[in-house]
Amino acid sequence: MFSRKCRTLTVLILLLVVIGVIMVGSSSRVWASAKFDDASYFMSRQAVFALIGVFVMYVASRISLTKLRRYGKKLFILCVIALILVLIPGLGIQRNGSRSWFGVGSFLIQPSEFFKIAIIIYVADFLAKRYRIKTFKRDLLFPAFLVMLGFGLILLQPDFGSGMVMVCSIVVMVLAADSPLSYFVRVGMLGAAGLGGLIISAPYRLARITSFIDPWKDPLGAGFQIIQSLFAISPGGILGVGFDNSMQKHFYLPEPQTDFIFAIFAEEFGFIGCCILITLFLMVIYQGVKIAKNSSDPYLCYVAIGLISLFAIQVMINLGVVVGLFPVTGITLPFISYGGSSLVVMMGSMGLLMSIANES
Repeated sequence: MFSRKCRTLTVLILLLVVIGVIMVGSSSRVWASAKFDDASYFMSRQAVFALIGVFVMYVASRISLTKLRRYGKKLFILCVIALILVLIPGLGIQRNGSRSWFGVGSFLIQPSEFFKIAIIIYVADFLAKRYRIKTFKRDLLFPAFLVMLGFGLILLQPDFGSGMVMVCSIVVMVLAADSPLSYFVRVGMLGAAGLGGLIISAPYRLARITSFIDPWKDPLGAGFQIIQSLFAISPGGILGVGFDNSMQKHFYLPEPQTDFIFAIFAEEFGFIGCCILITLFLMVIYQGVKIAKNSSDPYLCYVAIGLISLFAIQVMINLGVVVGLFPVTGITLPFISYGGSSLVVMMGSMGLLMSIANES
């Protein structure tokens, strides 16, 4: 079904997806029973998303990115239009304070997930045509504009976490294009000032920063999630309390099947289980880096770097949030957290990585 060149990557992804479906079932059982009177509600839906994801990954692995390159601009424009449309009341669906989804029946589609892939493909084409970055105005101003356009639209939803993941992925791609470090120092200083302004201007973002510094200042408000997450991790010990034996999923940790699913995993499987899961993530990253290094086509190399950076940054941020190293962002854990768009798009991006390996 999948290419022999990508057998290891395929096995790793499918293994992570299976772990994800099982953990969604375990972490959401109590919550789903109370909310929908169906303990398997989230697990069954995640299983459907996983099957769709396998199909999308297979199709993506058969797509020629060299041919897809011609449509990069059109894909980008379509995704920008989707990001604009989702902001319109009546078209976009609001959940947890963010208008980030389109509703299709009982399923939700998050356009920002598709935008991340579209901008990687478009920026990779731009960088490949430049060969080597020489001046900011000629070589970096255009991708910087694209990134800020996407970031601004995602921020209006508001979905600060997804925007930051996208920005960081593009930064890694530009760094890989031998960009002078001085450009990043100047842009980084401007970005830090802008980031500070965005945090101060939104009370909920400022609350997340203050709760990150000291969650016990507001233990029943902004600091609640991180405190409950740490309470979940601490009893896990070396081997964990056992599968499906988590106490924190009993209404202590809100919606444990989403952003903080790793906390439930740590509670049930302990330090050893966490080490195994993180090793699987690192193996996927290694496979992605190897595909990028083996690609002789600059365009394919940049796409591979962007896709694996997207995955790696999302994993790093999610795990950092769960253990209290980063402020709460709302970023899901790839392949493990509940979510249709994030799972299907991430599996599709892995399919594109396989396509790059085949073309190389």
